[in-house]
Amino acid sequence: MERRQGGHSFFTTATDGLLFREEKGFRHTTVVASLQNRLFVVFRFKTTGTITPARGGPVKKFCFAIVVSLLFALPQWGQGLEGSGVPYAITNVTVIDTDGGPSRPNFTVVIDGDRISYVGKGHFHALKQAHVIDGTGKFLIPGLWDMHVHTFFGDWVPGGKEVTLPLFIANGVTGVRDMGSDLDLILAARRDTASGSMLGPRMIVAGPMLDGPKTQFPASIAIATPDDGRRAVDMLKSRGVDFIKIQSYVPRDAYFAIAEECKKQNIVFVGHVPDAVRGSEASNAGQKSFEHLIGIFEGSSTVEDELLKGPKGPGRFLETYDPAHEAALIQLLAKNQTWQCPTLYWERGQWLVDAIDVTKDPDGKYAPGFWREKSWPKFTAGIIKDLDTDPLPVRQKFVEHELDIVKKLHQANVPFLAGTDTAAGVDVLPGFSLHLELQRFVAAGFTPMEALQTATINPAKFLGKDGDLGTVEKGKIADLVLLDANPLDDVGNTQKIAAVFSNGRYYSRAQLDRILADVQAYSASH
Repeated sequence: MERRQGGHSFFTTATDGLLFREEKGFRHTTVVASLQNRLFVVFRFKTTGTITPARGGPVKKFCFAIVVSLLFALPQWGQGLEGSGVPYAITNVTVIDTDGGPSRPNFTVVIDGDRISYVGKGHFHALKQAHVIDGTGKFLIPGLWDMHVHTFFGDWVPGGKEVTLPLFIANGVTGVRDMGSDLDLILAARRDTASGSMLGPRMIVAGPMLDGPKTQFPASIAIATPDDGRRAVDMLKSRGVDFIKIQSYVPRDAYFAIAEECKKQNIVFVGHVPDAVRGSEASNAGQKSFEHLIGIFEGSSTVEDELLKGPKGPGRFLETYDPAHEAALIQLLAKNQTWQCPTLYWERGQWLVDAIDVTKDPDGKYAPGFWREKSWPKFTAGIIKDLDTDPLPVRQKFVEHELDIVKKLHQANVPFLAGTDTAAGVDVLPGFSLHLELQRFVAAGFTPMEALQTATINPAKFLGKDGDLGTVEKGKIADLVLLDANPLDDVGNTQKIAAVFSNGRYYSRAQLDRILADVQAYSASH
């Protein structure tokens, strides 16, 4: 305990669960009292020698003991304040700097409303009560992003509201880029998750995808001509989508018309590199991100022109692979800063679908029966018929080849995003798969920090929202994940979630478990 004469300083260490912190000022000192993980109450010590509660009049010094004793009656009240707009303070936590700086141990982070109001070590200033979360031994990261999802995908993977969106939050995924969903449903979900009336992450949405004359998937618009492409861009922009998603069968002339119209309308376009378009051409046309490494395999081949017109697959890619062609394309992608969202976990599952026993996935209980009994068998049959036509050893080699390409792109400073293609895949479960995607990045040679960046600071930069998201800093939006272990020691530790903040809304471990239980119950009957 430290005391100074004249009322200029008062500091008391932890005693019987009551903590005090001081903040010295020119005219006063603020003391923060905390009741073990429950509540902060702030008193302001003026130099006159009186104690002034933050929301009251002067109190005589001899009353201080009475005030302190009353604090011990507050736990039930503090619990009742949850969700009422009272700030949260995470104390003694290690803050992970996803901008690449050193971790910051023993920090305090205060969340007030939907923003982070304080990040610092030791003293801080709060003028009202705050729920206190003991972060001792824990690690704080920004909320995670899955940058390739499909929430409302027709009748292929029903349960967007009841399964997909809640599972994101339960897994610390506080933001998603929806790459193809039914338009009215996804616009409503973006609105309702933002307001908090629907459980789910922050959403950046494309609405339906632009595909060829005969669409392959739900949530698609058929594009046969350049005018079709322009009209689709105009309609989607007028409806308020955030970007345009392109699929593989868009005709060549329509693709360039779409690119031109997107520039005219000042809207980003992303997606597959269409079969009739070179990866180099798509990058030069301004396509902001490539999905699934499409266009790179073809551009790394000695027979790229043939692959634009005819059949292609892992065996053909490996047979015609040329390091010089690959290096030239990588150099262009780095120059243009064309983002890559390789969906490595989905890719592995696709190419090895006949070699992976999804029934052994312990998280499969969160997938609705419809997915497991109808969607996944349908997807598996289609993949085996149309894609997995090469022998299994060839496909296994190609999966390793994908990791090698990602490593080379990364070494050349081509930027990356974490995405999974959930739920439009076999056993690619919302939320859970994002953590597995980070592990695939590490398998490709990323450090745990670099893998973590693909789901935090990189999405924020890609979206032009790094002033609000992507790092744990004062003033940024309170999308946060509190972990029980250090993700920089093992990126798999992102799965060890103690709590989540989504737009300032707090979900304790118990609440996250209730979300999972609700999803499991729904899935068991659907």
